[in-house]
Amino acid sequence: MNRVVITGIGALTPLGNNAKTFWGNIVAGKSGAARITRFDPSLFRTQIACELKDFRVEDFLEKADLKRTDPFTQYALVASDEAIRDSGFNMSKMDPFDVGVIWGTGQGGMETFENEVTDYAKGNGQPRFSPFFVSRLISNMSSGMISIRHHLMGINYTTVSACATSNTAIMDAFNYIRWGKAKIIVSGGSEAPITPASLGGFSSMKAMSVRNNDPEHASRPFDVDRDGFVMGEGAAALVLEEYMHAKSRGAHIYGEITGAAMTADAYHMTATHPEGLGAARAMQLALKEAGIGMDQVDYLNMHATSTPIGDLSEIKAVQAVIGSQRPSVKISSTKSMTGHLLGAAGAIEAIVALLSIRDGVIPPTINTTVLDPAIDSRMHIVTGEAIAHPVQVAMSNTFGFGGHNGIVIFRAF
Repeated sequence: MNRVVITGIGALTPLGNNAKTFWGNIVAGKSGAARITRFDPSLFRTQIACELKDFRVEDFLEKADLKRTDPFTQYALVASDEAIRDSGFNMSKMDPFDVGVIWGTGQGGMETFENEVTDYAKGNGQPRFSPFFVSRLISNMSSGMISIRHHLMGINYTTVSACATSNTAIMDAFNYIRWGKAKIIVSGGSEAPITPASLGGFSSMKAMSVRNNDPEHASRPFDVDRDGFVMGEGAAALVLEEYMHAKSRGAHIYGEITGAAMTADAYHMTATHPEGLGAARAMQLALKEAGIGMDQVDYLNMHATSTPIGDLSEIKAVQAVIGSQRPSVKISSTKSMTGHLLGAAGAIEAIVALLSIRDGVIPPTINTTVLDPAIDSRMHIVTGEAIAHPVQVAMSNTFGFGGHNGIVIFRAF
C-alpha cells in the first residue's frame, strides 16, 4: 500500500485565524472561552463559548460565496484555502481527478436552518424560503464548495459521526490514498454551532459547563470540579498526499499517518461506555496497524471534553491499552483551551499532534488544578504549562454521540 503524508495544514479557531497563531496560543496555554457575543445568551443555563476572535469572513470570501453558504462552509473554505497554499501543490500540473476532498461536519448548516424556519414562523403564513436554503443547509456542501473553489474533481463527500467526524474524514482520506485511488485529498472538519438552538439543545442535556462567571476556567478536563464542555467553533484542514508524489515535487512533510481505526460502543445514544471498551479497542487496532505498542506513543491528545463521565471512561480505556506496565505516554486535552469544536475537533487536534512532533512540544491541559481522585496518579497528564519533549509518535482520540470512536496515529517523517 502507498504511504500517506501530510503536506499542508490550515486552521480557523477560537485561538487564532491561522495555524501559526493557533499553535502559538495553544503552546502558551491560552483560553478561547468568554461570554457569548453572537446573541443574548442570558436565558440559557450555559452562556459561554469559544467563539472566533477578530474574524471577518468578508476578508476571505467574495460576496457571492457568502450569500450562498452557511458559516460552517465558510469556515471550511477559509481553513482549506490556507492548507492548500501551505501544501503548494499546483493543480495546473495535475489531473484534477487525482485530487479529492473528504470533509466532516457534525451539524452542518444549523444557523441557516434556524434563521429560515424562524423567519417563516414570524411571517404571514406564506412559505418564503431562500433559494439557497437547501444548499446552505446540507452537510456535504462544505466538501462540494472546496472542490468547486479549487477545481478538485476526485473523490468528494462529507462524513458525519458526531464528535468523531473529522477523524473519520481523515481516516477515509488516508485509506483512499493508500489504496491508490487518489494522489491528494484535502480533509478536515468545520463547525458553526454557536446558535440559540444548538446551545439550547446541549444546555438542556446538561452536557455543558455552567461556569458562566469564570469562562476562561470553565473547560477543565480531568479536574475533580469539571462540570461539562465548552462549545467551540471553527475549522481545520489537512492536505494528505501519497508519499512518492509529495517527494517528487519536493513538498514539505509535517508527518506521516501510520494507523487509524474506528469502533462503536453500541452502548448509549450520548454516554460513552463506562469502561471505555470501544475506545480501548479502537486504540489497539490503530496501534496494530501502525505496528507499534502504546509504549512507543510519546503524546496522546485525548478527546477529554471536561464532562464527568466522558473523561473517566477515556482514562479507563487508555489504562486498559497500557496494561500493567508503567505509563510512559504524555497526555493532554487541548479542549481546555479551544473548547469542543464538535465535528471539527479531530482535525484541530490532528494539527496539534503534527506540530507537537515538529516542535518537540507537548501542549498543556489548562485549568486542571485538582486531579480527579478516580484517575490513576501515575498517568502523565501535562497540566498548567507546555513541556519540551521529543515526539516521534502522536495519537489523537475522538469520540462521538452514537458511540463512534475514531483514532488516528501520526509519526515523525
